[in-house]
Amino acid sequence: MNKDGRRMSEENEVHVVMLPWLAFGHMIPFLDLSIALAKFGIHVSYISTPQNIPRLPQIPPNLSQFIEFVPLPLPSLDSDPLPENAEATTDIPAERMDDLKIACDLLQEPIKNVIAEKSPSWIMVDFFHHWAVDIAQELDIPLIFFSISTASTLVFFWSPEFLAGEGRRQARPSPANMMAPPDWVDFPSQVACRNDHEAVVMHNQLYRAGASGIEDAARLAKLIQGSHALALRSCVELEGDYLKVYSNITGKPVFPVGCLPPAEKEEEEKRVVAEEPWSKIFDWLDKQEPTSVIFVGFGSEYKLQREEIHEIAYGIELSGLPFLFVVRKPDWAGDVDDQILPPGFEARVAGRGVVQVGWAPQREILAHPSIGASLFHAGWTSVVEAMVHGHRLVLLPFIIAQPLDSRLLVEKGLAVEVERGEDGSFTRNGIANALTKAMVSKEGETLRARNKEAAKEIFANKQLNNDYIKKFAEYLKNGIKENKL
Repeated sequence: MNKDGRRMSEENEVHVVMLPWLAFGHMIPFLDLSIALAKFGIHVSYISTPQNIPRLPQIPPNLSQFIEFVPLPLPSLDSDPLPENAEATTDIPAERMDDLKIACDLLQEPIKNVIAEKSPSWIMVDFFHHWAVDIAQELDIPLIFFSISTASTLVFFWSPEFLAGEGRRQARPSPANMMAPPDWVDFPSQVACRNDHEAVVMHNQLYRAGASGIEDAARLAKLIQGSHALALRSCVELEGDYLKVYSNITGKPVFPVGCLPPAEKEEEEKRVVAEEPWSKIFDWLDKQEPTSVIFVGFGSEYKLQREEIHEIAYGIELSGLPFLFVVRKPDWAGDVDDQILPPGFEARVAGRGVVQVGWAPQREILAHPSIGASLFHAGWTSVVEAMVHGHRLVLLPFIIAQPLDSRLLVEKGLAVEVERGEDGSFTRNGIANALTKAMVSKEGETLRARNKEAAKEIFANKQLNNDYIKKFAEYLKNGIKENKL
């Protein structure tokens, strides 16, 4: 549907402005969706900042004519500027998150000017930019909220009138109300906070306004209410039950766009990291047995504390299994990398495991045939990247939607979650037990079989995922009143 409410024809050029939040776990799925839509002839203007755009995956050369990056400088904060070149969540300590939100909110006017100049057919926006609703209404351009989260998570957060304000205070007055599946889920569900620590953290993430002056829940509520349609990175085959509930409670057309699996690389691109240290690490992977190695990595959003890194390391060591452990260098580590891991750890696991501090080419690692499992945070992008290859999933969630996505995967029989105490703590024995169950124990045989099946039938199913994108592209081109789930 175009700005005047008329149906678009297939011949008309459709142009979408993409507006992701400044986290790579958000920016990359938005780019993946942009690439997928470009294959159907849809033009995309992708807005981000000058430091973030060069760090994104490259656009396939045959699609570059359809995707334009629009760099907008992140406004500086007068009172307490962010660190130099810090333009994404990975660049800042957790205590500066509110400052990044304030800086991003200051982009409202520059973004409005770009959208006014380009006059797109659609604006596609992340959870953060609540003011995009005002821009869309002023410029008379339809808006779509694209969620990188699962339907089960969005259903748990509930419909707009209960996300914020007085409705929220009635439905979710305290963290204790987040410890069970919501009443509006009319089937058995494990998707809820599991302990007091999780519930408090998630309640604060949703309902604490912070220095930016607005709750994340209120941002999300305004976006859902102001959107013509809702899109999300999921599919009926994985969570059709939750998708139906999401459609019912929002009253909007809901479009699952599939899993957005990573595009296959050309043969000459598969080893994109031929330099040290990755050339040696890939040589080591080449020598390991197929599907025998555990990839261990926790992304860039949550900053692991020393005791957490040590307990994970001890758990890997106890498991006795081969591994590749990628550790993001913590702010507390100083200049010496050997202060990050437990004393003597690398010597004790020499030959059986490899540790690398810093950035990692995760997609290339997960595609290696020796990788058989991932121990990670349950970030949905990483879930998809692992499940495309049928890996066993061992989950240790920390923040935002990670605990809820973990519950969904366990509920669907696709993952093992590390046990935690009521305070959110975990132990090396819990790590080792979960790894052993997923990789070698008889108890994990069903899990291993289901993961292979899910990879074939859902996550790596090209036809299935292409059909979801095709249907969404048709909506963007022609407009339809509803989407039957």
